[in-house]
Parts: sequence; structure tokens; C-alpha cells
Amino acid sequence: MAQSPKLIFFDIDGTLLDRHNRIPASAKQAVLALKEAGHVVALASGRSPFMLEQVRLELELESYVSFNGQYVMHQGELIHSNPIRSDALNQLSAFAELSGHPLVYLDHSQMSCSQEYHAHVDLCLTSLGVTHPGYSKSFCTNRLIYQTMLFCSSEEETVYRDRFHELHFVRWHPLSMDVLPAGGSKAEGVSRLADRLGFSPEQVYAFGDNFNDMEMFRYAGCSIAMGNAPHPLQQLASHVTANAEQDGIWHGLKWAGLL
Repeated sequence: MAQSPKLIFFDIDGTLLDRHNRIPASAKQAVLALKEAGHVVALASGRSPFMLEQVRLELELESYVSFNGQYVMHQGELIHSNPIRSDALNQLSAFAELSGHPLVYLDHSQMSCSQEYHAHVDLCLTSLGVTHPGYSKSFCTNRLIYQTMLFCSSEEETVYRDRFHELHFVRWHPLSMDVLPAGGSKAEGVSRLADRLGFSPEQVYAFGDNFNDMEMFRYAGCSIAMGNAPHPLQQLASHVTANAEQDGIWHGLKWAGLL
């Protein structure tokens, strides 16, 4: 008996992509099989749209949740947009400059660093397969900024969380956090797409591997953590599968009965 269609979200880094920033062949086969079975497959990433385009094209996907839920596209239509308020961004920028912490600002198509070069920025972005961005003093002028990357250690982050209540901080690397509008999360973006397509939370499946997936896991009817996920995310998950390079996507979907 054929299954009713499900909406399946995949994080990118550490989930669809292995440690070499490649999509394993088994994951590609799994996504194709899901689509052929009539399910809807979408990306749910902290990346900006221009940073996830190669993955989207490789997997021939029409929908994605980007910027950890702040920018949602479906079949070429922007269905949700939640940029950071300019006053909150300006206050963050001023404080980070005084603290010596670089920021990377991202809109839907470009990014710019608050400093011409910083080794921590280079290290973190290289892990995503992205080169160090340029510097433009006027980048944020008359531009919608959906997310920034703040480069500081975990020991230094408390002062930001305590000071900026209009912003939400999510650590994705030992040296960097994503900064979103308060209340922003992947769950918000995922729910917007699910509502548009007529799926209930019980019909939503989510794969992820990091702290920015926690709200999405709480929303989804079935959540599957990769083997490399931190313990708090694994505790939230319905199931823990293998790492990406160990065919974790394929095995997770088999466990869920979707393949």
C-alpha cells in the first residue's frame, strides 16, 4: 500500500554533506527515491540562498528554508522573509567592533565581513567550502540582512546573549555563532513551508546534526539526528542514524520506513 506524501527536510553541512563537503551517492539515490515515491523534499539550512544553490541544483530541489528559517523559497517564490532589524544590527556591530570580534553580514545573494581579513573567519568559512568574503563599509546600507556570523569563543558569548535580547544566537562552530532575529529558528521556516503545502507537523520529517536543528526537531513529527550530532540533539531525536559518509541519510530513511 502506497504511503501518503510526507515533507522531508534535510540540513546541509554535516547531514547531506560529508566531511569533504560532498553529497554521498547513497544520499543522492535516497532523495531521488523519495521524490519518485511522491514525497516532497526540501533543504533546511543555516546557509544563505547563494551558499546552498549548488546543493539545491545537484539534488534538483525546488524548496528550501535558509538563514535558519528567516528566508523560505518555494518554486521560485519567496514565502517568508524575516530580516534583522537595522537598529539591532547597528548596536551589535558597534559592540562587536569594540570587543574585537569580526562579523560576516549576509543577505540573500552576497556576504561581507566587518574586517578586511580575520583568521577565524577564514577557518570557519573554509569548513563550509566558502572563501573569505570581501570588506565593504557600506554593505549593510539599504540592504536586508537576514543573518550575521559572529566570531567569538563560547567563553565570550554570554555577554552577547545577555546584552542583545532582540537577537538569537546559535553556535555552529567553536569559533562562530549565527545571529538571527529573536524568535527566529529553522522551526519557523519549516512550519511556513509546511503550512503552504498543506502538511501537518506529524507529516514532517527532519534530518540534522547541530544545535541550530533543535527547534526544527521539536516541531517535526519525526526527527533523525546524524551520528556526528551533539548529545543534546541526539536526545531530542526520534532516531540517531550514522554519519553522512556512512550512508546515514539512507539508513535513517530506511528506519523511518520511507525507503
